[in-house]
Amino acid sequence: MVSLQESFNELKNLLVRGRSLSPSGDDPIFYIVFSPKLMLDVKRQLKVWEAKLKHDGWNVHIFSMADAIDGVLKNHDLRHIWLESEKESPFAFEDIKKTLAEALCENDALKNKLQKKLESLKNEEKTVLFVTDLEALHPYLRIGAIEQKLQGSFFVPTVFLYPGTRVGKSTLKFLGIYPEDGNYRSIHIGG
Repeated sequence: MVSLQESFNELKNLLVRGRSLSPSGDDPIFYIVFSPKLMLDVKRQLKVWEAKLKHDGWNVHIFSMADAIDGVLKNHDLRHIWLESEKESPFAFEDIKKTLAEALCENDALKNKLQKKLESLKNEEKTVLFVTDLEALHPYLRIGAIEQKLQGSFFVPTVFLYPGTRVGKSTLKFLGIYPEDGNYRSIHIGG
């Protein structure tokens, strides 16, 4: 298994070289794939990686999927109804999960938050965006669905920190528990 440091070194090399055109698309999208057991280690390493990239002249931005989800759910018009319903039926897990998933997918709320961040970086030179906390998407959706809707919108190299397993060259299993998914249009590192 590739270490986190080896994955980061490979990412740095790819960022320096730039992404060449490939049959999987030409958006500069990278996934650092790591075992879900290493989620805390990755969170600790992120500050180190950020410092190293800044030392090399990169502007580093972070987009937390957990914060984006929190923002969508906290500001949703139905929040007060959800909280009351939960008091009445605190163990209706499937209903709660379904309702929250609908809220996150409604009007492409999460996609729009990430797209807004990407657009804010559109004209920045030597900039990289790390998308963190993908595990917060479970059990609602997977990042591949959002990535596909954003094709053509990745104006800067975007690195998804992906807890899961890699199967072959282009197939991933989110959190190591979801079915294999080969629909990612990105370069996979590690895993």
